[in-house]
Amino acid sequence: MILENYVAIDLEMTGLNTKRDKILEIGAVRVKNKKIEDTYQALIDPHLELQAEIVELTGITNEMACGGREIDQVMPEIVAFCGDFVLLGHNIIFDYGFLKQAARNCDLEFEHRGMDTLKLARKLLPPEEKKTLQTLCDRFGIVRERRHRALDDAKAAGELYEILETAYEARQPEVFQPYPLVYKVKKLQPATKRQKIHLKELAEYHQLKLSVSWETLTKNEASRQIDKIIAQHGRMPKQENKLEMVSNLSESADKRIQE
Repeated sequence: MILENYVAIDLEMTGLNTKRDKILEIGAVRVKNKKIEDTYQALIDPHLELQAEIVELTGITNEMACGGREIDQVMPEIVAFCGDFVLLGHNIIFDYGFLKQAARNCDLEFEHRGMDTLKLARKLLPPEEKKTLQTLCDRFGIVRERRHRALDDAKAAGELYEILETAYEARQPEVFQPYPLVYKVKKLQPATKRQKIHLKELAEYHQLKLSVSWETLTKNEASRQIDKIIAQHGRMPKQENKLEMVSNLSESADKRIQE
């Protein structure tokens, strides 16, 4: 059965981990009866400083990201935009994982069937050929104005699917069947007051500048930050040790004065 209705979707992220990294941009193209019905694009403020390689890859600067919208404003819109359509993308389960996590954090349902152009390319094209979106765009003459920008990549994935379907669906219809996307997530809980206090004390003790958003900090993120600081710089001394250190410093100072 030919897929006539779907949403081609792509994300740009701050990294590759759904529990640690954040969605930076969402781009989507809704196709109905084989025609583009609507598009969606949103830049999202991740509330953290972007790594240099992400800025270089996407062209999205920290200034642009800071001007983006909040994820809890965007997710209801993208859930409504996708409706009950099949989600299509290049390695769709990766983007779906981020969307599913963000939806769960916003107490929204997000369950879809999917169609993966990466899987299609691996099944239909010669195994020795690379299957990155860029390689396939070059192979089939698909033009993207901006590489690694969400809406442009979503459009490219949609075009790639139509090319593959036209060329191969009649001979191998079974590989063009949408399938349920399965990705289990748990709602991320906000960091506790105790975690925030401990993290701030650690940073102050080691004279570190933290790049975190205290308002959106989760338990997992706080734990990772605390563990990272302790691993790299050590723990803070216990209260009695701190008092002893202060006493020793005072004694040393007195001796130096007497001498």
